Amino acid sequence: MQHSMPRTLFEKIWDDHVVDELGNGLCLIHIDRHFLHELSGSAALMNLDKAARKVRNRELTFATLDHVLETTPGRGMATRIPGGNDFLREMTARVVAHEIRFFDLDDPRQGIVHVIAPELGVVLPGMTFICGDSHTCTVGAVGAFAWGVGSSDSEHALATQVVIASRPKTMRVNLEGALRDGVTAKDVILALIGRYGVDGGSGYAVEFAGSVVDDMQMSGRFTLCNMAVEFGGRTGLIAPDETTFAYLKAGEFSPKGGAWDAAVSYWRMLPSDPNAVYDLELTLDCSTLDPQVTWGITPEQVGGLRDPVPVHARRTTSVGRASYARAIEYSGVTPNMPVLGLPIDGAFIGSCTNSRLDDLRAAAAILKGRKVASGVKAICTPGSTSVKRAAEAEGIDLIFVAAGFEWRESGCSLCASGSAGGESFAFGGRVIASTNRNFEDRMGTSVKAHLASPQTVAASAVLGRIADVRELEAAG
Repeated sequence: MQHSMPRTLFEKIWDDHVVDELGNGLCLIHIDRHFLHELSGSAALMNLDKAARKVRNRELTFATLDHVLETTPGRGMATRIPGGNDFLREMTARVVAHEIRFFDLDDPRQGIVHVIAPELGVVLPGMTFICGDSHTCTVGAVGAFAWGVGSSDSEHALATQVVIASRPKTMRVNLEGALRDGVTAKDVILALIGRYGVDGGSGYAVEFAGSVVDDMQMSGRFTLCNMAVEFGGRTGLIAPDETTFAYLKAGEFSPKGGAWDAAVSYWRMLPSDPNAVYDLELTLDCSTLDPQVTWGITPEQVGGLRDPVPVHARRTTSVGRASYARAIEYSGVTPNMPVLGLPIDGAFIGSCTNSRLDDLRAAAAILKGRKVASGVKAICTPGSTSVKRAAEAEGIDLIFVAAGFEWRESGCSLCASGSAGGESFAFGGRVIASTNRNFEDRMGTSVKAHLASPQTVAASAVLGRIADVRELEAAG
């Protein structure tokens, strides 16, 4: 189909996947790839079986174990989450019965779904991609339209390879300026959420662009798109470029030979056209940012490491004031007090936000030759078994262990299971983590979680308090 009007990256992908317009703003959308994990996939497959239906396109469907799986070494098919073993058993049995490609416990490709999907080339530029998890938008960093769905939509896609979806509005977030020393993609996205709120992107497909994005490696781009959902976005996207192509080329499921060349030719046409019109554009000057850390119970309750806890709620609504008051109470902080220097009991590096090889390398550079402070429980869970293997080949695991971190197997770990009674930090502790959500009880009952970059987490673990990595760098 010829299009006379300039189009955005998102509009190009959407237009290519509309099977039918259903009215009332709804469309039938073809799904290129569908990924299952044990929490969402087992329910969708169970319902499919109850209806005596088959998986329409097994070659477009993939599955892994990640959410409730134990991450301690020698874990086996184990979980500490009540009922978790049922999810693992159901998922395994039904995936095998439907002959879906399955990266199970002993598969060297197992890992967090949002890490392994792009790592393996399962998700590619221009695709539609769904998974039963809100952080599916992570993989939009390769230039795909990726979003989380419920079990009913997942079941529908399994049976028909289409879903019913409403078209979101379009937003471009221009990230400009040179980043200061110690400032990372995690700090950029936290600063954006802090400025515009957890609903700043509500109703939008959010495209990240600008010089900061252009200079980022894929690990940073995944971090940005991962937290698009914490910004309220339907999804996050980044236009594919040479960095994207270099990352994807080695993927097991990426096109090969002539098919690769043809795919790249198509992918080069995906970036938004000049003069494409977005429903909303925002610009963030990143040159003035410091490393960020959350102080409250939502990602928007955040500031620079050297900023004090604000004396008023960012939102002046009754809901905003109530959230601020609850955050002060739960987090054990007071208005105008410094966050920098708060003693911590735990540190966690992992999750689909910051558990890739570049993240572990950056943290290891801080930890090398240093020790975790006494009384701090420090844990690292690589995002995939492939990441773990690559890190061990570089000796990164030895640096973490020598510093006093637990070096775990791949999985969602504390980010997903702390609130469900699985792996968790001790009751009421204060921890700093590279994850994406600092909700109440997210990492254990009454645990106060502060979100930050892997570098800030590593520096804080060493000093036993929320710390600026530049303190350690200055000390040598």
